[in-house]
Amino acid sequence: MNIIRTTFLASLAAAAISASAEETIQYRADALFSIGDGDLAPYYMTANRHGKLTQTNNALLDIGFTRDFDTNRRWAWSYGAEIITGASSSTNYSLQKYDDNGNLVFDFNQDERPAAIWLQQLYAEVKYRSIYLSAGIKDRESAMLNFALSSGDLIQSGNARSIPQIRAGFVDFQDIPLTKHFLQIQGEFCFGKFMDKKWYENHFNFYSGHYNEGGFYHYKRIYFRTKTSNPFSATFGGQFAYLFGGDTHYYVKGKFKNTTHNAEDLDAFWQAILPRDTGVEGYYQGQSLGSWDINLRYRFRNNSQLKAYVQNVWEDGSSMGKLNGWDGLWGLEYVAPKPGLISGAVFEYLQMTDQSGPMHWDPVDEAGTSLNQYQATGGDNYYNNGFYNSYCYFGMAMGSPFSKEPIRNLNGDVSFRDTRVKGFHLGISGDPINNLSYRILGSWRKSWGTYQNPRFHTVECTSLLVEATYKLPKIQGLSIKAEFAADHGQLYGNNTAGALTLSYRGNLTF
Repeated sequence: MNIIRTTFLASLAAAAISASAEETIQYRADALFSIGDGDLAPYYMTANRHGKLTQTNNALLDIGFTRDFDTNRRWAWSYGAEIITGASSSTNYSLQKYDDNGNLVFDFNQDERPAAIWLQQLYAEVKYRSIYLSAGIKDRESAMLNFALSSGDLIQSGNARSIPQIRAGFVDFQDIPLTKHFLQIQGEFCFGKFMDKKWYENHFNFYSGHYNEGGFYHYKRIYFRTKTSNPFSATFGGQFAYLFGGDTHYYVKGKFKNTTHNAEDLDAFWQAILPRDTGVEGYYQGQSLGSWDINLRYRFRNNSQLKAYVQNVWEDGSSMGKLNGWDGLWGLEYVAPKPGLISGAVFEYLQMTDQSGPMHWDPVDEAGTSLNQYQATGGDNYYNNGFYNSYCYFGMAMGSPFSKEPIRNLNGDVSFRDTRVKGFHLGISGDPINNLSYRILGSWRKSWGTYQNPRFHTVECTSLLVEATYKLPKIQGLSIKAEFAADHGQLYGNNTAGALTLSYRGNLTF
């Protein structure tokens, strides 16, 4: 809450400082109505929407405003806010109640739905030349992938709600001195605070497992890019995410085991920046997750572009060294020279089945063992961790939503149950006529569960989204969007839903 309070005061200061110059604020209002079947909305109706939509039936009003940076000024301010309110259908979760000895008392069903109103965004930013500082809650997307057409970035996808945070970095790619404009750099760095304690308390089964409350989030990345005015250019670098701090509560067969108070001192924050072996536990603290990213782009003479990219996911030394085979996101993207029947297309293959495991044995973990000459490093489980929460926020994946998310576990399990998954994704968008655009997304995937909890039989899922948006020519800023989404298979079940959204965009200039 301190971050939100600071952001609010910073927003007022930003507005006051910039009031002496011309001020342009972009405002928006969306009214969404959806109806369908299934416990939750189909996959593509929830994926990569910043956690705004999870339920099948909704009547939501989304209003907000933004004031962007003036890039022509050395010093500039930016701020924004967004609120969502309305009514949504509930999802029924099957939970149990246990006594202090771990004995089952009774089964019960609990209906859960989003709050009637919530703050989606509230942030203030300041920049000097090419460096910016941001505080608050701001929706962010992948810095490398097509947010509208991709299945999602493996580390920072824009799928979940944004965590309250303080972030700093380069506004955009900046020239590296002495490279004669050939090489550019872009990077960001942040610390955030998880605010979803209540969600875990309402969804956790309190049987076996754990959940963390009050933890911290750290993210950083660094990308390099060659000269984009050349026909060929390359973007490459890496991302790193880290969860630490807070209190972790452990349960075994319905009985409370213990609570671990994780370090939150200055040394813990420094270790988040530069993880190291503490020399006490024999392992690196916190939950680490990252990716090595490469995006190669070629621009043809007609100005169309073809991109090939890969994100290699890692969570420890073996996967960081690319010992986990083909695991990662592999994609191709086509960008048309101008809007038309096909303005853009993305094809992706995602694999997470070459994880090492399930056995893990390190003699350092067991002092005095006679098996000190043997070691078996395994136990990979992407997006899950034995000490902290899974890599999600309010049950929605902060990385790729391609693995079935915790919010879809109706039995009180708050982890990713299908991390050993592979499949294909296709996205196409176009502008066939004036004022009309469309988007089509489709995917197929197969899951083996996890190494720790494998499925007895593999399960599959096919998902589809068809979306059309029409801008009313007689009322500038007003548009209407219709969409239909469906899932078929055992992984997500058979779900269908349709939605209609009325949107208005406008500017206020002072």
